[in-house]
Amino acid sequence: MANTSSAKKATRKIARRAAINKNRRSRVRTYVRQVEEALAAGDKAAALEAFKAAEPELMRAATKGVIHKNTASRKVSRLAQRVKVLSA
Repeated sequence: MANTSSAKKATRKIARRAAINKNRRSRVRTYVRQVEEALAAGDKAAALEAFKAAEPELMRAATKGVIHKNTASRKVSRLAQRVKVLSA
């Protein structure tokens, strides 16, 4: 357990950041899941709408350091490709 006041404060800060990051990661997963569900249902309008909502959420998570930039780009690229195949 932390003994010094600065270590106690650091523990509080870490817990606060961890909660924020957990929330952001959860939001990203929710948006991605919505796209995948629309793709599975074959609903191209819903898939396109969900993708348009998911893309900025993924990139925001990358900007905030929740996920790596390349990971976000890869996920966006793969989702875009699947949406494109569905609409074709």
